[in-house]
Amino acid sequence: MFGIAACMAVVAAGATAGAGAAAAGTSPQGGRSAGCDAPAPQPPAGGETRTVSSGGLDRTVRVHLPAGYTADRPWPVLLVFHGRGSSGPEIEGFSGLSELPAIVAYPDGVPGGEDKRSWQGAPYSAPGVDDVAFTGDLLDQLEAGLCVDGDRVYATGKSNGGGFTDVLACRSSDRIAAVAPVAGAYYRTGEPPCEPGRPVPVLSLHGTGDATIPYAGDPDRELPPIPEWVAGWAGRDGCDPEPATRRTEPDITVSEWSGCASGADVEHVAVDGGGHTWPGATAYSGGGATTQTIRASELIWAFLSAHTLERS
Repeated sequence: MFGIAACMAVVAAGATAGAGAAAAGTSPQGGRSAGCDAPAPQPPAGGETRTVSSGGLDRTVRVHLPAGYTADRPWPVLLVFHGRGSSGPEIEGFSGLSELPAIVAYPDGVPGGEDKRSWQGAPYSAPGVDDVAFTGDLLDQLEAGLCVDGDRVYATGKSNGGGFTDVLACRSSDRIAAVAPVAGAYYRTGEPPCEPGRPVPVLSLHGTGDATIPYAGDPDRELPPIPEWVAGWAGRDGCDPEPATRRTEPDITVSEWSGCASGADVEHVAVDGGGHTWPGATAYSGGGATTQTIRASELIWAFLSAHTLERS
């Protein structure tokens, strides 16, 4: 079991970034994508906006390469999905995820209800848009042009984007190694039952004071209580039914499920009184209180980078 409490101790000691950088440089299980040894299409330590054609639409995505990027070794990929009405550049600005030792991609959703960008699975998402297929097309493009470790592809996101990582975990477990949603809106409008092809490691972060996506759920909008949603993943992953729960900070409660199949971890970080926000953000990330006792970016990377895709 990975253990968020152990992760927090590492972060507090200032070792998280170093551990992540070491992980980026070694990939004993990962394959080399077609883009390995090819000239980098953009300078390291910076981001560029690209276009991905998918489903008859030209979609935009901002791709950030880490400072140490070279094409002679495979790198992990982190897909970051913004919330409803937001954008890739906006979530890049407040999340701190571009500091990680990974190729980080920030795609833009297609405008849906009220002409706001959104993602598949929500009742307001754009009709007929297949964001699962788009994610596959995006990964194909990244693997063709960059040196990618296909066994270390991860997804995170906030709100509607966090909810979309749930869809990906259910439907794209052959490509997504692990997910870590923040303040997730777990609608499943038009989605089939969740039947992943393997146990998927899941870390969720959510504020108990979130007024947009209530921690206790919202039956009128068919939003599940957050503890119930996390327990659902523990059940799918074959974990023991009851988590170990501990207080790690004055406003942070961590729940960890043990005994999960195939080394899959399921963990939940509850932020007491936290709003619809990104923990540790220093720029506006949503309504309500933003804790500074933890940084979501550090916890997310420590969790995700500990997992590789388990192939049968």
